[in-house]
Amino acid sequence: MTKFLITDEFWELFPQAEIGVVVAKGIHNTEESVKDIRPEINTLLEKSNHEAKKFLTEEVFSENKVIADWRKAYKQFKTKKGVRCSIEALLKRVDKGKGVGTINPLVDIYNSVSLTYGLPCGGEDIDTFQGDVLLTKAVGGESFLALGDEENDNALPGEIIYKDDEGAICRCWNWRDGQRSMLTENTVNAFLIIESVDPNRRNDLQAAVEELAHLTQKYLGGTTEINFMNIEKREITL
Repeated sequence: MTKFLITDEFWELFPQAEIGVVVAKGIHNTEESVKDIRPEINTLLEKSNHEAKKFLTEEVFSENKVIADWRKAYKQFKTKKGVRCSIEALLKRVDKGKGVGTINPLVDIYNSVSLTYGLPCGGEDIDTFQGDVLLTKAVGGESFLALGDEENDNALPGEIIYKDDEGAICRCWNWRDGQRSMLTENTVNAFLIIESVDPNRRNDLQAAVEELAHLTQKYLGGTTEINFMNIEKREITL
């Protein structure tokens, strides 16, 4: 069985971090399978774009607490120049009035949760993993082809990444997923992650994870299992 492990190198940097995981199995992520409820998913995403404005109360974008917390976290490890965490990227679109659009049903669901709770959410296709998945510090050179790219842009030494035996799955902690493991309409089994670096947001994290599990099962079927990981619980079976 594939495992997800968070290594000592990560906890040395982020001892108070908490990560919620939803393992969704047997889902139907095709547009055909959700055609009757597609308007509901679209409405969910639209509402979350409006809700996300509650996290944008400061005149200077970088001074909003969600943004500031993650920028501080990103200073703790080596990153590709100029990258930001996934929730900042979503909130930037909201701030500019563009909003976050549709991609595929499961990505739309987790983006709606991310925007509603102001927490980074991500997802990968479990069936693409090679061996166990680690959240760890990169050795450097872990193979990575980012979404939308045509050439590899491999991990830097000291960078926080999700990786398996074949290479990086997500670079700069939660900056960008790779093409190899991305969620598609063919995804049947999904590994969904919500991350928090603020221990005062534990209740938000719990609510977000529970909502993600509920919405995934409601709209895409299958089964979901929830796990909460911290410095005391570092390993689960997917």
